[in-house]
Amino acid sequence: MAQVGILGLGIYLPSKKFTNFDLEKMVDTSDEWIRSRTGIVERRIAAPHEKTSDLAYKAAAEALKKAKIPPEKIDLIIVGTVSPDSNFPSVACKVQKAIGAKNATAFDVSAACSGYLYALITAKQYIQTGLSRYALVIAADRFTSLIDWKDRDTCVLFGDGAGACVLGKVKSGGILADFLQAFGDQGDLMQVIAEEGRSPFNPGKTSYTKLPFVRMQGQELFKVAVNSMADAVEKVLKKAKIKKEDVDCIVPHQANDRIITAIAKKLNIPKDKIFVNIDKYGNMSAASIAVALYEAVKFKKIKKGDKVVLVAFGAGLVSAANVIKW
Repeated sequence: MAQVGILGLGIYLPSKKFTNFDLEKMVDTSDEWIRSRTGIVERRIAAPHEKTSDLAYKAAAEALKKAKIPPEKIDLIIVGTVSPDSNFPSVACKVQKAIGAKNATAFDVSAACSGYLYALITAKQYIQTGLSRYALVIAADRFTSLIDWKDRDTCVLFGDGAGACVLGKVKSGGILADFLQAFGDQGDLMQVIAEEGRSPFNPGKTSYTKLPFVRMQGQELFKVAVNSMADAVEKVLKKAKIKKEDVDCIVPHQANDRIITAIAKKLNIPKDKIFVNIDKYGNMSAASIAVALYEAVKFKKIKKGDKVVLVAFGAGLVSAANVIKW
């Protein structure tokens, strides 16, 4: 089958920086407590007027420019997000309109922090089977809109952002192997549930909607995240027939620096082979890997010919991994 690779990358980060010292004024926490337990120093917060589709559009615009592919040649747009502007239309359809990709099919995928890789793997199949020529894959989340800012266990972790890439056929290299897995029986470890009652069949009950907040069981998630991501790396490398020692760079989901350290130890891989930028952005959900990949390339941690592993874990519970020859 045709080899598919990344032709261009783009990101968008909101301008507002929200530091640990800012959080100290809101909840019972401290810069030292947050740094020591998560590795996070600051995160980005979307402006009140910025919607997820706005973040997605700006990342997409840069990716198209870098790939030198005009919007009308894009025939597939997939957005990984769990914080869409609305139930419908999809963020992907809004991006299609914004960039003028009039020939594109467009839809969203919901895989939380694994959303970028789920979208990437889906788009790859479209190109390999001939349904699409060029695909625009975007990961965008305005995750702070789902946060209870009185809950110090969750509000310190998350930020907003977006990343994108353009996929197309390549003569050599590209995406060598993929791995996807789900653990639906453990979905209650991290979830966002809105309590609402809008049924016309309960006339005596007042209709209401309570804003949803993310709820998570941190200690249990830590164990599952480490084990599932380490397992995903080993399985995707086996599919690609590549040894761990031959990997040049691993770009993991940026959830917690202690998780990343534990993965390195479990895989027996030097941590300096793993790209980390959680200190600057926190956990941006689906956008984390997309932004980390962009920066790893920008800062020359990934160079042409390198063997790169992308690996993620997210609510669902779901995990995913790719091997790419850059």
